Formats: sequence, C-alpha cells, structure tokens
Amino acid sequence: MRGVWRRRWAAIAALMSCCLVILVSCQPSSRDLGQTDGGAAVSSRGDRIRLGTTAQIVTLDPAEAYEQSSMMAIANLGEPLYRYEQNDQGELSLIPKLASDLPSVSEDQLTYRIPLRRDILFHDGTPFNAAAMAFSLRRFRDNRGRPSFLLADLVNKIEASGEYELTLSLNYPFAGFTSLLTFPGLCAISPATYKIGEGQFLPNQFVGTGPYRLADYGSDSVAFDIFEDYWGQTPNNQGVDMRRFSSQSNLYNAFRTGGVDVAYQQLDPDQIHSLQELAPSEGFQVIAAESTTISYLVLNVNQPPFDRLEVRQALAAVMDRDLLNERVFYGQAEPLYSLLPPAFEAHRPVFEREYGDGNVARATDLLREAGFSPESPLVVEIWFPSSSVAGRLSATILQAFAERDLQGLMTVEPRSVEAATAYGYLDKGVYPTFVLSWYADFFDADNYVKPFLECQEGSVEGGCTLGESQYHGSFYYDPLANELLQAQREASDPQRRESLLVELQEIVAAEVPYIPLWQNKDYAFAQGDISGVRLSKTQQVLPFASIGRM
Repeated sequence: MRGVWRRRWAAIAALMSCCLVILVSCQPSSRDLGQTDGGAAVSSRGDRIRLGTTAQIVTLDPAEAYEQSSMMAIANLGEPLYRYEQNDQGELSLIPKLASDLPSVSEDQLTYRIPLRRDILFHDGTPFNAAAMAFSLRRFRDNRGRPSFLLADLVNKIEASGEYELTLSLNYPFAGFTSLLTFPGLCAISPATYKIGEGQFLPNQFVGTGPYRLADYGSDSVAFDIFEDYWGQTPNNQGVDMRRFSSQSNLYNAFRTGGVDVAYQQLDPDQIHSLQELAPSEGFQVIAAESTTISYLVLNVNQPPFDRLEVRQALAAVMDRDLLNERVFYGQAEPLYSLLPPAFEAHRPVFEREYGDGNVARATDLLREAGFSPESPLVVEIWFPSSSVAGRLSATILQAFAERDLQGLMTVEPRSVEAATAYGYLDKGVYPTFVLSWYADFFDADNYVKPFLECQEGSVEGGCTLGESQYHGSFYYDPLANELLQAQREASDPQRRESLLVELQEIVAAEVPYIPLWQNKDYAFAQGDISGVRLSKTQQVLPFASIGRM
C-alpha cells in the first residue's frame, strides 16, 4: 500500500507545482509544420487548427499518464465509458460515451453492469466490444502505472459478461464510482496493440476510438489527424497541430502575432491581463471557465507553532482572499472558503463564516490569548515553490499585511525552495507551512476531502504516520474524519452524502490543518476567426473537435 501512496504523491507533486504559476505540459508534431519568423507553428495541410502551449506531454500511454498535458492529448485521442456534459446554463450531467447507458448497480452497491455501444472501431481497425473494454481497464490497473491506484484497491473483478456488456465488481461501495469512469486514462485501447504486464507501456503511441488518431509525435509537436471511421460526430476542423513553446513569453508573442490560432496552458497572470485588455481592439477571444484547481496553505499540526489550534485559527483569520486575488491575479481567480469548490452542491463557505477575510480583530484576540506580544511575536514561515510567482507574491502580501495591521503580534517570513526538493520532504514534516495547489483526478467531491484528511495509521497525540494527510504535509489525524470519509464514499443517498461532506468541511474549518485560498480559473485565447473553443470545469482538458473557423 505504501508504494501506491508514494507513486500517487509523486504525481500529485508534479501537478501541484504547475498550478500556482501553471507550468504544465503537451507537445505538437513537427511533420507538416513550418515556422513563421516569430517561431510559431504554421500548418501546411488545409483547414487545421494551430494550438500553442507551454506544456510537454510526458507519455501517451493511458495506463502511465498522470499529467494535465498528457490527459488533454489522451482525452482527444481516446474515449472513456462516460463523460460530463455542460449545458448553456453551466449545469453538468453525466452521460454515456462508450457506454450506451448509465450503469445498473446492485443493491449492495458492489456490482456495476454497463451496456456498451456497438459498431465502433479502434484506430487500427480492431472492433470495440466488452472484451476490449475489459482488457483496457485491467491493463490500466495491472500495469501499475502512476494512476493505477484509482482502480487498484477499489475494483476487484473486470469482466466481459456479454459481447457488449461489461461487469465491474468493487471491493467496497463508492458513491463516486461512475464519475471516476470519466477519467481520461480509463479509455478504451486496442488489444491488438497493447499488452498487459507491469511496466509494459507504449509512451509514444496511441490507438483508441476517439475522433482523432495520432499522426505524429515529436519532441516539440504533436499532430492529430481526423479518424475517418469515427463512430460519432465529425470534428469541426481537419485536424489539430499542437506546438510546444519553450516559455510563456514565446507563447504570448506567437499568439499576439497570429502564429497560433489558440493559446492554452499556460500564460502568467500579467500576460492574461494584457490579452484581456487587448481583446476588444485586436479581436482576440478570451475564454474563461471555473477550474478544478484549488490553492491552499498546508499547516503542519505536528510542528510548533502550528501544533497549537489558536495559532492555526489566527492565521486563518488573517487571510484576505480578495486582496490576494486582486494583487496576485488581477481578479483572475476566485476566493475559496472551503477545500470543496462551489461547483459541488455540498460546498459550504465555512472559512468565510468562521473567520472572514483579513479579520484583524479576531486574529489579534487569538494571538493575545495564545500569549504573543510585540516583544514576543508569532513568527510564521510561509513556504512556497521557488518557481511560483503566485506563491512568492502571496507570501510577500501577507508579510506586509501582518506588519501593517497586527500591532507587532505576528511577523511573516517568506521562504522558497525548489519544488522537487519540497515534495520530497513534505511527508517528513520539514515545513511548518506550504502553499500548494491541487486538481482532482475526476469530478467528485471525494477528490477534495479524502486526499487531504484520510489517515490509515496515527493518533490524536502523535498525528498521522501513514496516509494522505501525512503525504500532504499536514499530519492531521482525526478518527471521526476517517469515519466520515468512508461513510460519504459508501453513501448511496445523495442527501446523506451531502450532510457528511458538510460535516467534513466544518471539521477542517474548526481544526485548520489547511487554509483554502483561491480557486484558479482556466483560460484559453483564440483568434477572431476561430469558433467553438470550450473549457470544462470538470477537467482541465481542451476538447479539439468543437473548434473550427468562422
């Protein structure tokens, strides 16, 4: 089990360093791509879309991939059983993709029978059926890639119970299981191309059922061609050429000069602000959506001074999210008052109700009660990745706020460290605090509570010694939280589950092992003659098929 957690944390660490300044990854193809004077990709193959990014794909193997960039490529080349659809009002619904209907679930919530679509082909011409889908899911679990933990402990049996019926047997009930099946890596892949076996991956290939097939995969480019035998709706373009730029500045300049049709993942806040201001005069389109990414401050409850509840609560009261959003992001983020984002019905702004924003009076009272004074102030080290502009600015703003308003009761000391070093030591209790970001593997509330609070081994006195809260660096242990986490996972009644999730949020606000800060927005920019650029609040992937030219 510990090995599974380690692999998961390594992947989470890579993701979290991206999210504050967002240095994510994806690569487009050099075949049939020319260069403009500014270095931007130019397609020579008809009505294709030129997508610019700073992201670099690490692998195209769905059993191995665990980066946002890889997920974006896989989501356009392959298809899972289900996906989320968003209507014009922003309401989400879970709809079948390779499945032909929602699952039939047994009374004990352990067996899922899923009917599948017929008359679907893989990119290599192999027919899709239940045996192929079962193969794909078993390979995802059994090849032991980084995301394999999503199924490893949860799914017991994966069987083709008919030519077009899949049966999945769980080890324990999980209310979010159908949502989990939207994860891009759980897509169908051709049994004629792939093999099951630990470590047997094909990082440079992809053979799935999606509307695009992989045409070319290079070090700085990926080409997506139309799959002529696709079973669904034909894309609005003739293909997509994705080019990776070496810096955010190069991507920004390429978009400004028309070298790319769409810029996505990722520009820094200053560049986003600039394009927003230029959009009316230049005809640029600004596409923004609520993101699955949240940013927060981890507090190590085992390390002084944060082993004292009143100190953690005082720091929670000090946080001024509106100020941070204005000064760091130009209003490009949303203040966040719970680890569970507002997109979920169970969301409650518990930190706003309990502490407010920049609540000097409450913080002052708590600090004085704890025995701090101008002669003996609370010293708070705010740690963040050295590559994170947002982390540095946030810590500096909090430093100035404390110096100006807290009457000498608190001093803030910004501290930075290389991200790779930090993520190697978080679970060892080295840092008293750390500014981190997180995005969910799939769109379910469990993704925003279990990875923060669950602890398999520990005690109230000694904290968590094995589990997710240890790996997150908070070391928080609460037997009630563990019980509530399992109960909400097993709750089949939505109202019952919502009440359990509310109780978990209230525990976080009362005990303060984490302080939610802001929810990032996802941005894409398109030239004036481009249509159909859509962003999803369930996953940070850009659907290619809807993009076209006016």
